[in-house]
Parts: sequence; C-alpha cells; structure tokens
Amino acid sequence: MEVPMSLNHSLETQNKLIARVPDITGRALPEWFQAIDNGPSFLRCDERANWLADEHGLTHGYAAAIVHEHERHRRNRYL
Repeated sequence: MEVPMSLNHSLETQNKLIARVPDITGRALPEWFQAIDNGPSFLRCDERANWLADEHGLTHGYAAAIVHEHERHRRNRYL
C-alpha cells in the first residue's frame, strides 16, 4: 500500500524548486540522492529534510523538495 507523502508546497512549486536545485546548490539531483542514501537512516521524510538542511546548509524548502523527489524516484524503481 502506497502512503502519500505530504508536501508543504504545491506540485508547481515542487517542480520549480527541483528545476533550480543544480543552480542553487551546485549539485545535481543524483548527487543529492546519493547523499540521502549514504546519510542517516531516518524513517520520516521531515527528519531526512531537516538533516539535509542542517548537514548541507540548504534552506528547508530545497531540502524538503529534494527529499520528496528522492522518495518519488525510489518508489518508481519498485513499481
């Protein structure tokens, strides 16, 4: 059973944030996904977003968008 992940922003805002990640952070999404995969094993998305923001100096909006995108890609791998 798929549990929907809550977003603090609209799908349109999510897409805009993700499109700007490489320019704003200097790292491509696959690099951020690897950082999440290699980071602490938090169960909750908000915990991963908080860690990503604290560990890498991202704003919470970008960290949450990256974590959400990571979850979306991870779910799609198993479908």
